[in-house]
Amino acid sequence: MAFVKACALSELESDTPKRVEIDGTPVSLVKTEGEVFAINDICSHANVSLSEGEVEDCAIECWLHGSSFDLRTGKPSGLPATRPVPVYPVKIQGDDVLVSVTQES
Repeated sequence: MAFVKACALSELESDTPKRVEIDGTPVSLVKTEGEVFAINDICSHANVSLSEGEVEDCAIECWLHGSSFDLRTGKPSGLPATRPVPVYPVKIQGDDVLVSVTQES
């Protein structure tokens, strides 16, 4: 897995998604419950940016139709979304948030 710097940890506000692009992949970074999560920024139901939604209980809600996705697994918690969105491994090194969007072979 190739980890790349996504942003500085100090740039993340608690429970406020931050959209970044890593190797052409849109990613929403979320600092919540003492951890940083990286989830694909595109809703699997409506093809809109999840980083424009709200964060609550370790989930991010799509602003358009209200589906929530677990930040740990990417699984939707209810309709209208039925497909999960990818989640990515995160490492913190000093003030750097590192994310890997590549899959292991």
